[in-house]
Amino acid sequence: MAKILYRIGRWSARNKIKVLIAWLVLMIGVLTVALVMEPKFSDGIRIPGVPAEEAGKVINKEFDMNEDSGSVRIVFHQKGGNLTSEESQKVINEALNKVQEDTNIVNVANPYQNKTISPTMDTVFADVTYSLDKDAVTKASLDQLEDSIEIARNAGIQAELTGNLGILNFPDIGGITEGIGIVLAFIIIGITFGSLLIAGIPILTALVGLAVSMGTIMLGSHLVEMQGVSLTLALMVGLAVGIDYALLIIARHREQLGNGMDLEASIARSIGTAGSAVVFAGVTVIVALAGLAIVGIPFLTVMGVTAGIGVLFAVLLSITLMPAILKMIGNRIDPLRRKKTEKATVPNKSHVDQSSKENFWAKVVTKHPFVVSIVCLAIAVVMSIPALDLKLGLPDNGTKPTENTQRQAYDMLTEGFGEGFNGQITVVLDASQVSGDKMAALQKVASEVAMNEEVAFATPAIPNQKAEFGIVQITPKHGPNADETNDLVHEIRDKGKEIAKDQGVKVYVTGIAVMNIDISEKLLNALPAFIIFIVVFAVILLTVVFRSLFVPIKAVLGFLLTIAATLGMVVYIFQDGHLMDLFGIASKGPILAFLPIFLIGILFGLAMDYEVFLVSRIREDYSQLGDAKKSIRDGMKHSGKVIVAAGLIMISVFAGFALTDDAMIKSMGLALAFGVAFDAFIVRMTLVPAAMQLMGDKAWYLPKWLDKILPNVDIEGVTLRDFE
Repeated sequence: MAKILYRIGRWSARNKIKVLIAWLVLMIGVLTVALVMEPKFSDGIRIPGVPAEEAGKVINKEFDMNEDSGSVRIVFHQKGGNLTSEESQKVINEALNKVQEDTNIVNVANPYQNKTISPTMDTVFADVTYSLDKDAVTKASLDQLEDSIEIARNAGIQAELTGNLGILNFPDIGGITEGIGIVLAFIIIGITFGSLLIAGIPILTALVGLAVSMGTIMLGSHLVEMQGVSLTLALMVGLAVGIDYALLIIARHREQLGNGMDLEASIARSIGTAGSAVVFAGVTVIVALAGLAIVGIPFLTVMGVTAGIGVLFAVLLSITLMPAILKMIGNRIDPLRRKKTEKATVPNKSHVDQSSKENFWAKVVTKHPFVVSIVCLAIAVVMSIPALDLKLGLPDNGTKPTENTQRQAYDMLTEGFGEGFNGQITVVLDASQVSGDKMAALQKVASEVAMNEEVAFATPAIPNQKAEFGIVQITPKHGPNADETNDLVHEIRDKGKEIAKDQGVKVYVTGIAVMNIDISEKLLNALPAFIIFIVVFAVILLTVVFRSLFVPIKAVLGFLLTIAATLGMVVYIFQDGHLMDLFGIASKGPILAFLPIFLIGILFGLAMDYEVFLVSRIREDYSQLGDAKKSIRDGMKHSGKVIVAAGLIMISVFAGFALTDDAMIKSMGLALAFGVAFDAFIVRMTLVPAAMQLMGDKAWYLPKWLDKILPNVDIEGVTLRDFE
């Protein structure tokens, strides 16, 4: 692989203008087409095969309802007012009449005709149904809706929107919070290398890759159902790895220039060595993300693929556009600020720096490896304890920022109709196989399923045209993410099994809250299989790369410590509610249901990045020096500064996303920022070298029979020592 990348780097440097133009044309073309076509994103999360989906199919078939139809609920509220007064009714009806001017709307349920009025009469709501699917409703329709409810707002009546429209839930990207991460990355690189020019190059290439990947993903939203959060995740991961990968190559190139290597030779060799590590690390991240497909959950697969696209373009840019840019700027990033006109000889044969100056942290870690290992393990165990109480769920509108229209609608409905109104449970009854009076059977079962102390209100069974099926709307006493609501759903299902056996009426349960419960349980059950996949994949991959039995096992154990500590931190903050004000969290609640699986996929890839960056350099030195201790110190000396800078950059980028108002993005950004910090500084830069020091030469043990059958991928660039 090193030789192939060497040639790619040399060709890109010699054809710098062609490479630059090609990437610019691709970027502009993809973005232009994507923006003209307008992306289509979905806000809902569905998993085929869960019990709630089966109930939805019955509703679609027997009640001629399409759950994918666009719908919006307009909530009107006047604090201390009476919205049933003649004046208020006139204003609200005028607003609703204007709403109906949109030809895409098939029905507007008037609150005064449908009695959707709160007991205090200060809150009413109207349900709007579109003829289009939820992801097909345009921004023009949403704007018309906003203009219509301004009539009520101008009359002193608060009007807010909530619903399933894709355009209403379009992801907020490219804002100031994301920009903070880029600015911090620029500062970190500038301070690390003492050059604003060097600081700008990785960010430039990362932004180009980001633009291409974002355009590609937006085009992909027309082909598959895609959640808006997928785009944000791809942006988050692509930006972080794009900067880090470019930084690794620049660091190697700058080191070689300082040692006297010729410019073009240095560029090619940097792509052959550091570029090999980048390709391997990127492929590892992509495979880990693609591995989410084995869980069998479509939306998770799509999220993994979109994030993988961001990583793919980051890798491609690093090995093609980066050498072109490095050739353009010439020797201006040479740490000695001198131009080279002759080829270096000795530096081309070996990069090993024979100077006596050593990395301070490397000396500490290798001098006290046992103590260091114990301290690292103790920190990991303590931080992992809260994870034992992990509870999964999905964020609802109650977790959105208080100024968000859907959050305000959520709060108004909660205040007017009760805490459980936003988590209503839909019970579907099938009496088609009952002999005798089917309607009587439906009403009897409806009263039985509603007999629970956690039920605040239940409607009678609403039959379909044949009166063989019925729908019962149950309002729980508690919110959609409450344990009591979870228990209520399972109790209704358990009672439904008895009813089906004794009375012949099938009982199905669905609704947004129920779907979230089913999704959370499905994801939790899928977690062990994904962890096994990651562990097996990591051991095989790292055994091939590092030709060692101990290094892969050590790497995987360190990764598991990172995951446990990260989940512990997430539970401590988001679930237990500590430090909420510090991180701007609107309310505590269960952990995002797909966060553990997605966190494992992303952090595995990023952890392997640092493992490769550090250990490949240690192995490269060990293959030349044959001294385990010295190779650890030299490897940390050469890679330590880059890993620290790369870790800080990733933390900055992810922390920037943690500043967003969206609860889903905030939890992922904060979790990834912490996970990278823990893995880079506690595990890779401390525990890994300490453990390798304890093992000594045995760290590189590999049975001869295994050594013969393993392929040689050469990410250290050993084959380049005598290669021209």
